[in-house]
Amino acid sequence: MLYALFGALAFIAFIPMLNVLFEKTERTTTPPVYQGISGLEDYIKNGLNYLVSSRLEKDIDMTLVIVVALIITLFLLKNLSNYLALYFITFLRNGIIKDLRNALYNKIITLPVAYFTEKRKGDLMARLTSDVNEIQVSFLSILELLVREPLTIIFTLVIMFRISTELSLFVLIFIPISGFIISMIGKRLKKHSEKVQKEQGDFLSIIDETVNGQKIIKTFGAGKHFIERFHQSTRRFFKFSNKLLHRTNLASPTSEFLGITVIGVLLWYGGRMVLVDKALEGTTFIVYMGLAYNILTPAKGISRAMYSIQKGNAAAERVLEILLTKNTLKDAPNASLKNSLNTAISFKNIFFSYGEKTIIKDISFTIKKGETVALVGSSGSGKTTLANLLNRFYDIDAGELLIDDTPISSIKKTALYEMIGIVTQEAILFNDSVINNLKIGKQDATEKEIIDAAKVAN
Repeated sequence: MLYALFGALAFIAFIPMLNVLFEKTERTTTPPVYQGISGLEDYIKNGLNYLVSSRLEKDIDMTLVIVVALIITLFLLKNLSNYLALYFITFLRNGIIKDLRNALYNKIITLPVAYFTEKRKGDLMARLTSDVNEIQVSFLSILELLVREPLTIIFTLVIMFRISTELSLFVLIFIPISGFIISMIGKRLKKHSEKVQKEQGDFLSIIDETVNGQKIIKTFGAGKHFIERFHQSTRRFFKFSNKLLHRTNLASPTSEFLGITVIGVLLWYGGRMVLVDKALEGTTFIVYMGLAYNILTPAKGISRAMYSIQKGNAAAERVLEILLTKNTLKDAPNASLKNSLNTAISFKNIFFSYGEKTIIKDISFTIKKGETVALVGSSGSGKTTLANLLNRFYDIDAGELLIDDTPISSIKKTALYEMIGIVTQEAILFNDSVINNLKIGKQDATEKEIIDAAKVAN
């Protein structure tokens, strides 16, 4: 607000300077008297005239120094306000990004395994990285602009109307017309941005599959196939990015051309008011044109912001899709903290399906405490699925899965996982020390416990 206010006042300060230069200063011999807020404008104007008039009689050089010092001071206050605004908003912008990334990561950690079987890792990584970065660039980088620029226009228009109502009506008509034209150009930005963000997720997925599937790719000689897939994806990304940038680049020249058109009309109409009608002082008209041009920069900034918001919307929707995903595997309100096996694990008439495809159909068996049980069957027969059901990575469709006599859905997940150890088909090592990998299941483990666990695991 201070930036916008001082920016408008800085232009007004040029009027006494120009009046001195063109010898148009209105001579005021008595100091003005303050008569309340309603007469503030006249008080400031008469005060400046009195200051300049009294000084002009004694020392022209000092008069010029005073007027120039006033202009410099107002511009200093304007830019100081701008820096302080940006200084404080930096914490807001970076804080929002930090909180957004934390919220996304927290959500991903708590979502059920089923969510990740339907999503590609590369696409999730793109949402966590490039989509969040796009939000930062598109939304957060223009936070101050969306407050500052409209206020600059409002303060400037108020002063312009005080100078000339007729001329200011031209400017008021221009703003909504140019806004409409710019919004028409920017309408398709969101669609193009969606394609760019999606394609970025696609080629990150291919990179992820390539890195993780090196042995398969090399063994089956599939290198050329993956190269072609990647090249197709980057070609699409190239095409979509070009369309997006062409539209974005249209914002600035369009808004500038519209602005200069209005300046041209103002020069013609205002020139007639000065030279023909004698309705306006030439010095005041020069400042008025400066104020009119002062509106162009914030107007261009607002048009860029509207384009930026259209781009950011696509990324924001992809991020919100994760944040608003419902977790279907929540603990029951009265879930127990049972974390020990006393008698047996029982599968009773279990049914389970992935989508429309039924994998487990009416399976029943019991595993008694102390028994070692192997599930044997052909690939795709449901062995891993049964293990996943016992881990409650998925909920059963029908039947009962009991630990002792307690349904697995009635046990808190944290308590359930305290009972279970798992060795996956592929060994996963996290990018950390060996000790920290061994401590994954028990962060407060002692050195002896870690060594004993390592020995047991050979």
